[in-house]
Amino acid sequence: MLKESTLTVDQAAWTVTVPAGDYWIGTLGAGDAFRITDLKGNQAVDTLFFNAENPHERYSAVDTIREQGNLYLTSGTTLLSDDGNDMLEIIADTCGRHDTLGGACAGESNTVRYALEKKTMHSCRDSWLLAVNTHEQWGLTKRDITHNINFFMNVPVTPEGGLTFEDGISAPGKYVELLAKMDILVLISNCPQLNNPCNGFNPTPIALSSWRGVG
Repeated sequence: MLKESTLTVDQAAWTVTVPAGDYWIGTLGAGDAFRITDLKGNQAVDTLFFNAENPHERYSAVDTIREQGNLYLTSGTTLLSDDGNDMLEIIADTCGRHDTLGGACAGESNTVRYALEKKTMHSCRDSWLLAVNTHEQWGLTKRDITHNINFFMNVPVTPEGGLTFEDGISAPGKYVELLAKMDILVLISNCPQLNNPCNGFNPTPIALSSWRGVG
């Protein structure tokens, strides 16, 4: 469901630009709002959420889908943890829907889906592994890379129950905004995928913004 935000970027506590194919890791406090903006359009943003106080508690696609009765995420969706706790709520969305079934690209999946020589291409899993090994203070390992959200990514479900990767439904300046319900650790891969249309075969930068104590 499309819903505009009442917040303005000039009042944000901070805003950063994440280059195409890069990662970002940071924290949100309970009550903070967090916006991801698709600057150029048709960019996939693969995102992991953890409880910052206990990173072994993390976002669960299974629990979120079950409780909301919908495969796609949009305004009004509450993101649940694997302990069944509310983590974040999508409070604004100008794209319309976001995927949480398609998973993240990796060397192995690039090989299976595309070709053997694609295995060495940079992937979201590579970005996440680099992040957790560069920021050891969080105690994360590759075992903590589980369910993710693909913001702005279009992954329709076929009548047979399969998944297809289609052209994005986003556009330049579209955004999704979330309200943290607990202290949150965010790990983002600004997807470097070049083999399917999720990025329009041309990865581009995104912007991240946060407002303190909104809710």
